[in-house]
Amino acid sequence: MITVEQALSHLFALVEPSEAVNLPLKEAAGRTLATDVQAQRDQPPFAASAMDGYAIGDDDPKQGDTYRVIGEAAAGHAWSGRLKTGEALRIFTGAPLPEGAVRVIIQEDVTRQGDIITIGEDIDQARYVRPSGADFKASHKLCSPRKLSPNDIALLAAMNIANVPVVRKPQVAIIATGDELVQPGEAPRPDQIIASNSYGLAALVDANGGKARLLPIAKDNIKSLEMAFELAKGADLIITIGGASVGDHDLVGGVAKNLGMEQSFYKVAMRPGKPLMAGKLGGAAMVGLPGNPVSAMVCGHIFILPMLRKMLGHGENAAPRQPKALAQTIGTNGPREHYMRGKVDGDHVTVFERQDSALLTVLADANCLIVRPANDPTQNLGAMVDIIHI
Repeated sequence: MITVEQALSHLFALVEPSEAVNLPLKEAAGRTLATDVQAQRDQPPFAASAMDGYAIGDDDPKQGDTYRVIGEAAAGHAWSGRLKTGEALRIFTGAPLPEGAVRVIIQEDVTRQGDIITIGEDIDQARYVRPSGADFKASHKLCSPRKLSPNDIALLAAMNIANVPVVRKPQVAIIATGDELVQPGEAPRPDQIIASNSYGLAALVDANGGKARLLPIAKDNIKSLEMAFELAKGADLIITIGGASVGDHDLVGGVAKNLGMEQSFYKVAMRPGKPLMAGKLGGAAMVGLPGNPVSAMVCGHIFILPMLRKMLGHGENAAPRQPKALAQTIGTNGPREHYMRGKVDGDHVTVFERQDSALLTVLADANCLIVRPANDPTQNLGAMVDIIHI
């Protein structure tokens, strides 16, 4: 068996970053920026009024000063001309400041009679001018790699970027295996169960920048498995679930090897998730996950997501960890690294009592995995442990 760290190193070696594709701005949210993008213009592209009021050329107006209003400017409707001494321009928020203007007097600070405004007392000293390029200059860059948020999309639009270079979504083919499995909604026999792992992993992939392809359930025979691998062609990553151990019905490894898989490793010193297999098959990375539902999902967080992040251009990084204080005492750990289900609340974490790798209700209630090193001694209430958010 190899360690989790060693397994991750092997898995990273199986995948490469995907190529870039250009997408319309409206379709780029949630995608990973593939290359740096530079603004096409300053923002704002002109000095603009920050409030409704009157633009003047006087830098230090006093109470009682008067100005003659000679025109009006609104957003999208600039006034052409130059302000002279004693003149004012009625101006609205977002309108370009005219030549000769140095500040805006907000409308609450003046009284107006016809075309004459008079400065009132206690005038606001703010200038209410947004300088040209105050937000960003044409040289401003949004740097990759970066998962594009709605805020980023707004920025790209202001930068006048209509098409965005993003990383192509890695295609992930997911194959659930086993005679005991049926699809959700079907009527299982008394000796069958519903396939759940494949749906959970597909949701995990889709939520983190990949494109999951759920393939038909492969039965426990060579012909069915070969057909499943045939359907998986073209994927960047093939995930099989179940059948990767050494029982009489565990055929995945043998079929994959017969099809040309170059195996990287088999078995990882962790729980849950020990019978994990990986290699390269026909240009695609392949990972064989254990069949227990919690095992498969934990391996999804610990192994599949870091692989996916590398394919999206985010480098080779394990799942991020945070230290939290235990809300109870937990006993000694065995010889394998243990990823225990638990719940973080503020600075403390509670470890769930039931840790069976078949209990999806416990996993659904969890928001973290508590990482126990191999042979970790008893940890008392308040001890610091590493957690991984899930």
